[in-house]
Amino acid sequence: MTPAVPQPRSSPDAAPGSADAALARRYATELGWATAGRAPLRLLTGALFDVLELPAEAGHAVLRRGVRTGPVLLSGARMGLLVAAGGADELPGLLDWLEWGPVALDLTAVGAGGRVTAPPLPGAPGDSPGAAVWLRPPEPRRAPGPGLPALTGFGSSGGDAPDLVRLVDAAANECHRVRLSRARSGELTRDGADQPLAFS
Repeated sequence: MTPAVPQPRSSPDAAPGSADAALARRYATELGWATAGRAPLRLLTGALFDVLELPAEAGHAVLRRGVRTGPVLLSGARMGLLVAAGGADELPGLLDWLEWGPVALDLTAVGAGGRVTAPPLPGAPGDSPGAAVWLRPPEPRRAPGPGLPALTGFGSSGGDAPDLVRLVDAAANECHRVRLSRARSGELTRDGADQPLAFS
């Protein structure tokens, strides 16, 4: 029996006629994605997709490497890589399997019950400085599932779908490079200073 997928809905919190309400309607009708809140509007994670979050510097390096991704958003100094629902739960085990477990990486995941800032969709008004933006926007009228990185077997991608293992490995590598770079320049925070560094 297939679990029921929650039906998309416009944000009940957005004031009718506002830019947030219009954006929430577009997310619901064009993508089938649920939203909540206002100023800023939030995308609900866990039902159709999860989000891997990492420093923007590391995220840009992942994109330059040519690793296959799904939609990618940028919100301030953080980048979000959309992955198949359930990817957030897989992240700790994947990092252990890839031998990144003992290394403190600034790589997190937002899954069931989470929310991320909803960037304006292409053609929508509202590009305020510091606001979230799509670097690789989602394709309208396409279900997010098959095009999002998923766990299809350790290191073996099924068909044309992006592979979560390869994406997590690339993201972990780039997060570690950023961490080493910051350690060399003395930018590590107090929390990060107590964590082991792995040198390659």
